[in-house]
Amino acid sequence: MNMQEFTIAASGEGPYGIAAGPDGALWCTLVHAGAVCRVTVEGTVTRFPATGAAVITPGPDDALWFTRYGDGHIGRITLDGAVSAFAVPPAYGIATGPDGALWFTALQDGAVGRLGTDGSVTTFPLLVPGSMPSMITAGSDGALWCTLNQADAVARITTEGAVTLFPLPTAGAAPVGITLGTDGDVWFVEIGAGQVGRITPDGKVTEYPLADRSARPHAIVADPAGGCWFTEWAGNRIGHVTADGVVTAHALPTPASEPHGLTIGPDGAVWAALEIGALARLG
Repeated sequence: MNMQEFTIAASGEGPYGIAAGPDGALWCTLVHAGAVCRVTVEGTVTRFPATGAAVITPGPDDALWFTRYGDGHIGRITLDGAVSAFAVPPAYGIATGPDGALWFTALQDGAVGRLGTDGSVTTFPLLVPGSMPSMITAGSDGALWCTLNQADAVARITTEGAVTLFPLPTAGAAPVGITLGTDGDVWFVEIGAGQVGRITPDGKVTEYPLADRSARPHAIVADPAGGCWFTEWAGNRIGHVTADGVVTAHALPTPASEPHGLTIGPDGAVWAALEIGALARLG
């Protein structure tokens, strides 16, 4: 596969979260610069001020929604760059739920929250103090699933707020990224253990070790052809796991590029945000 890099920001501005927008472009946060960038598949960049933007996701309303890590707001940006914000507990992960609301993780509060597009906010505690809920995704079962980084667990939350915890087999797994696979299972990465995991809707967990257990996998996204793609933050690679658990990796061209979020672009390629100020395209 061919790997390309597109510079979109200065090296200290920190491309972090990335999502495919409804307009056929990529939308990327600059976590250290307070901005969101719209990037075409040809690499043309348009930049919009957006305080504290971290993790970003397509919303239910043809806009993009993003967490403003640490400052108690979730932001909304329209396709023409108009930004608004809603007060919530300090949030990190965010995803659109099956009920048409935005669901987020309250990292420090040990809770998951629901933000309606009308600004209404409800939070649900995850019952484990200090669990650090990280990323969140909608499952195939009509519920939300999130990783509990400091509890070595995955949680399932219904849209009514009922919580079920699933401990992981590996101590120190420290899961972060999570996504719904094309097989209907939820897939996640264990940044502490150097593994990819999957969990069935009824809670059965399988783990797949990486060749480099110190690679610190961070984010994960479903491969439309089956399996998942993920970033190896410390390994400077983009990895792939098949539905059968076979793991391969693709080295990034620039050393120490610090890959974080990734998505499948409108062109069918894999796009990853690199903290060095660039996006990587693998396709």
